[in-house]
Amino acid sequence: MMNTYHIIELVFWISLFVVFYTYFGYGIVLYGLVKIKELFTKPVAPLLPDPLPEVTLLIAAYNEEEVIPKKMENCRALAYPVDNLQIVWVTDGSNDRTEELLQAYPEVTVLYQPERQGKTAALNRGVKFVDTPYIIFTDANTMLNRDAIKEIIRQFSDPQVGCVAGEKRVEIQSAQGATAGEGIYWKYESALKSLDYRLYSAVGAAGELFAIRTDLFEEMPTDTLLDDFILSLRIACKGYKIAYCKEAYAMETASSDMKEEEKRKIRITAGGLQSIWRLRGLLNIFRYGTLSFQYISHRVLRWSITPLLLFLLLPLNVILVFNGGVFYKVLLILQILFYLAGYIGYKKQQKNIKSKLFFIPYYFLFMNINVLRGYSYLSRHKGTGAWEKARRQ
Repeated sequence: MMNTYHIIELVFWISLFVVFYTYFGYGIVLYGLVKIKELFTKPVAPLLPDPLPEVTLLIAAYNEEEVIPKKMENCRALAYPVDNLQIVWVTDGSNDRTEELLQAYPEVTVLYQPERQGKTAALNRGVKFVDTPYIIFTDANTMLNRDAIKEIIRQFSDPQVGCVAGEKRVEIQSAQGATAGEGIYWKYESALKSLDYRLYSAVGAAGELFAIRTDLFEEMPTDTLLDDFILSLRIACKGYKIAYCKEAYAMETASSDMKEEEKRKIRITAGGLQSIWRLRGLLNIFRYGTLSFQYISHRVLRWSITPLLLFLLLPLNVILVFNGGVFYKVLLILQILFYLAGYIGYKKQQKNIKSKLFFIPYYFLFMNINVLRGYSYLSRHKGTGAWEKARRQ
């Protein structure tokens, strides 16, 4: 029988493996699988349809008066036939000048009601007014590249594609503290999403820019926190693929400071936990195969057990040092140095000093701590899909 020490040792190594696999190992495995697949099946570039189909650009906005002129200028600059592009704003609950400012744009359809129920409720209501075969969702505070809509529609030439995820890019307007970590994180995420699609399907879409075939839309519960993720993966569960299109991208500024980024991370994590339950059927790898493998590896582990195991490693390592050899002492020293680097990054961030050496471990720990805080957020905000938006730079 195993004694207590061996049980602790086993838990330590399992935890270390899961943490490594979640943040690094999956990317390595994914890269290898994609290279093997493409030895036998070369990817085919999709063609742009002629004529171009009608599309609707749907924007759910709450109190966005500050960005409307810039957003509408961006919409008018899109390289897509004006007659084939409908622009719909859903501004439910806004009590600033959002609705008033939008009246200056004759090409815009504005949907407004006084009651604010959250973004998901706004999307559910807005889609009912859409009569085009494709819907492109974007946020009021994100700016799209000129060819974004054409590149998205190009992906739909593949009948297996039911959803197209654009690329999110973070613009750092000031090197304030560790907010640049958000940009690095999204670069890594974008690389994983691209590999996911090359293997089979991207695992979810970001609300800054994604599109669906209109007839695949399913109304979501109004308390849904991650509408983009739930909607896109429900489409994938029907057998369609989520294409990842880096040629269509949305630029968004980083959070104004780490306090604002903290609010965003906690809400996203709470939404991730909510999504795991609502998409629990997708955990069945015997039914969904490769999609389940990607979903569990890329999303579920990050939003559930991996952060718990990460912070469990340190106390387990301390216990093992008293009974183990030099190897466990080396691992403990490395862990302590990592946490120390994270703490230094935290102190530098407070003083608005940028240092890549320290803000990367700080941002990594910051993200995982806020995953744990997402549990309490979810329990406190049951039944509502509305949230306080994070301020941007």
